[in-house]
Amino acid sequence: MRRLTVLYDPACAVCIRCRDWMRAQPAFVELELLACSSADAQKRYGVLLWRGQELVAISDEEHVWKGSDAFLMCLWALKDWREWSYRLASPQLAPLAERFFHALSTRRQHIATLLGWQVCEDGSCTAPVAHPYRGVVHPPR
Repeated sequence: MRRLTVLYDPACAVCIRCRDWMRAQPAFVELELLACSSADAQKRYGVLLWRGQELVAISDEEHVWKGSDAFLMCLWALKDWREWSYRLASPQLAPLAERFFHALSTRRQHIATLLGWQVCEDGSCTAPVAHPYRGVVHPPR
């Protein structure tokens, strides 16, 4: 595999922060981070049942992963996280990884609200910075 396309929800602040984080990571394969509601995603992947409902990862070889499997594939693509993808895919940790991803996915809007994150398509707002002594500190705007 040389390329991994990741379909994310552009209306989800947590998804946008994850997209930005992935963009900043060194990767073993080329990553295409594509909004699931974009015209390009509709044209290329309109037949995918989970498009817009689940995290979806698609290889250049047309393998498709959704949900926690897509999450593990995203980690697998990143240089600093590939080892973790193998660990989390092990028989001992796979059920835990699946439950973690499901909890994150189903509560993502609540999590974003708790963290004070907003959807900012233009990049004008930033995620709060965690301060080691005072908890979450919101950067000035």
